[in-house]
Amino acid sequence: MMDTFTRRYVMLLLALLAAVAVAWWLNRDGRVAEINAWLAADPELAAYPYQFTVRDINNGVAFVSSPRSAQVPVMRFLHSAFPALQGKDVQHADMMAAQDRLVALQSRAAELVQTHPEVSAVRWVLDERWFDERGINVAP
Repeated sequence: MMDTFTRRYVMLLLALLAAVAVAWWLNRDGRVAEINAWLAADPELAAYPYQFTVRDINNGVAFVSSPRSAQVPVMRFLHSAFPALQGKDVQHADMMAAQDRLVALQSRAAELVQTHPEVSAVRWVLDERWFDERGINVAP
């Protein structure tokens, strides 16, 4: 049996934990989870080694992760995602096909995201975490 102090302490901790859980629940963006579920359920996107995900929606703009940007050459991503492409020149047919496939899938992801009624535009955000997890430095 707990003494009065311990019982009050436990009740206070449980109340704080409940308050944090409720605050998290109220602040989570169900739209983001819904769209990410759509992206994950798409057979073409799910089969690709990179998963596009919505990070946030702000004023109708969906911020979507991407493995490419102006600061990171697409080759860095392709060499990591497709080891068979390592050592192949940018102009190699396999490399060109891989770039075309990435562009097509990124466009598909954007189309899916924009089908949500509260999304009017997509802004791509470099997925630095994806590169970090593979030991690839993308810092400028």
